[in-house]
Amino acid sequence: MQFDRKSLTNDQLIQIYRNILLPRLIEEKMLVLLRQGRISKWFSGIGQEAIAVGATMALENDEWIMPLHRNLGVFTTRGMPLSKLFLQWQGSKQGYSKGRERSFHFGSRDHHICGMISHLGPQLAIADGVALAKVLKKENKITLAFTGDGGTSEGDFHEALNVAAVWDLPVIFLIENNGYGLSTPVNEQYRAERLADKAKGYGMESVQIDGNNVLTVYDTILGVRAHCIQHQKPYLIECMTFRMRGHEEASGTKYVPKELMESWSTKDPVSNYEMYLLQQGVLSADSVNSIRQDVKRQIEDQLKVEVEPVVADVAEELRDVYVSGNNRAKENLLTNESNENSSGQEKRFIDGIKEGLHQSMLKHSNLILMGQDIAEYGGAFKITEGFVQEFGKDRVRNTPLCESAIVGVALGLSLEGFKSVMEMQFADFVTAGFNQIVNNLAKMHYRWGQPADTVIRMPTGAGVGAGPFHSQSNEAWFVHVPGLKVVYPSTPSDAKGLLIAAINDPNPVMYFEHKALYRSISGPLAEDYFEIEIGKARRVQMGEDIAIITYGAGVHWATEYAGSHPDISLDILDLRSLLPLDYDAIRQSVDRTGKVLILHEDVLIGGIGGEISAWITEHCFESLDAPVMRCASLDTPIPFNMELEKTFLAKARLNETLHRLIAY
Repeated sequence: MQFDRKSLTNDQLIQIYRNILLPRLIEEKMLVLLRQGRISKWFSGIGQEAIAVGATMALENDEWIMPLHRNLGVFTTRGMPLSKLFLQWQGSKQGYSKGRERSFHFGSRDHHICGMISHLGPQLAIADGVALAKVLKKENKITLAFTGDGGTSEGDFHEALNVAAVWDLPVIFLIENNGYGLSTPVNEQYRAERLADKAKGYGMESVQIDGNNVLTVYDTILGVRAHCIQHQKPYLIECMTFRMRGHEEASGTKYVPKELMESWSTKDPVSNYEMYLLQQGVLSADSVNSIRQDVKRQIEDQLKVEVEPVVADVAEELRDVYVSGNNRAKENLLTNESNENSSGQEKRFIDGIKEGLHQSMLKHSNLILMGQDIAEYGGAFKITEGFVQEFGKDRVRNTPLCESAIVGVALGLSLEGFKSVMEMQFADFVTAGFNQIVNNLAKMHYRWGQPADTVIRMPTGAGVGAGPFHSQSNEAWFVHVPGLKVVYPSTPSDAKGLLIAAINDPNPVMYFEHKALYRSISGPLAEDYFEIEIGKARRVQMGEDIAIITYGAGVHWATEYAGSHPDISLDILDLRSLLPLDYDAIRQSVDRTGKVLILHEDVLIGGIGGEISAWITEHCFESLDAPVMRCASLDTPIPFNMELEKTFLAKARLNETLHRLIAY
């Protein structure tokens, strides 16, 4: 192994030695603690320390890093207190994630480290979002994201690199090629001669280097960092290395050929660098021993911190799922009390959405809109038409077809204090970004206190003959995910007020907007900038015979039915928010009528109607005069033909279901 110190002083070389030695000795201690049962799991980075340490030292301390399992050197080189790291790994509430996450699944804003999730690939797009934030702030900073050789097989790798290249973002994508994805060798992962060559397909520069040579890693990333800042371009670095232990300790290394293990053991990044310093006279045998003993004492001292027993606090657990409070702009902000019976010019549902977006863009200079075709074209439904001319392409951004990456970008923007609204062109397409939403956005605050301040607009619903991939009602998927909020307006006023509230809310909000209502529904719309409180239902009309609990298009089906059947006294409740639900309003409807019909456009099985029905049965049983009934769409995919679609929709069975309930 050839080391080139270039202009580094002896003190700098020694500091690098301390930095690379620390994670190695910590790991050796962790393996002891694992055998003692003091930690439950460990992903070893022994043999790969040079990459994490060299990369982190080449960056400025306020530049974000997105590490993975084997990057202990990132955490230690950033100077995170060892005592708190040890508490984290022992599952203590005194750690970085209050005992909610293990090993390296946590982050720290103070140290500009973003915690990973087990799916690995989503980290890369978050780096894009942070880099975009830095560009918008006109700060000369880069972001660095780690991936493994196995991770390059994931779609997230392609999406993140493509977005970074198309948007000219200063991101360093760093591949730790250690030869294996768990037990799968690289010859079963890809056919490219070098992973670095994949950069060419994105119009991106790349380099392959010796990842076990800490000076090579440090010098390369130092130079690449300067290049990315100067040219405002991303860069791909492939670091060749090897892990000397299993994927995690339980998996072992029996699948690795013995001769391969022996070959790589001679390339140990710590012992080789130590030998180089001894040969150059930078260190002596005595000073090496002194440094090692000093680091070991440091580790032992930090391990002495008392680990308090974990006492679960249900209230705290529930509270930490969401960011508490609201960061809305209080100035001139009205609430739903003043707009419940909104007065104003008669406008369409789509106008409410457009006004909510437009006024929010004026109110929040840090609000970014993203989505396919939303700029010059104005979006598939023309909601953002004219926005790019007023707010510019920095804030109104067309995206490639990569839903997962753009959700990741939204989260990255949030790390740097930006708000974002992403338009999912059709709610059906959310499946391509599902992992980022349910595992990254939703869980981020609960895991390590980081808000995910973003809204995902979801044009949803049938009634327009668009078939099975443009008409689904998939809101129930997200109601099941703690950490998300789900809203679903039915009137122009609610569309505007709920969208403004969603943008002001620091939590991730899924905002469902029914396509069939866009231009078919009108109502009074106040010109003011106002919120409709998330989690508060709207009483559409009072009644005594039957309560219809519904939302979205169902509100208009119920209202239309009530108008043509004045002999039935219907109490109609528009939920407006599905997560959280307004249980007080639901209870009032049950108490008032004794008979309840839950109406929704979603299919019956697994729809939110089942959850509401169960809650009513559990909490309002004494008030019921009949079983809770549900009226939902057929349990089939949504057909294209309009006649078939009409039969599919719940509206086709509303009259029959109501009369069954009346007759009970």
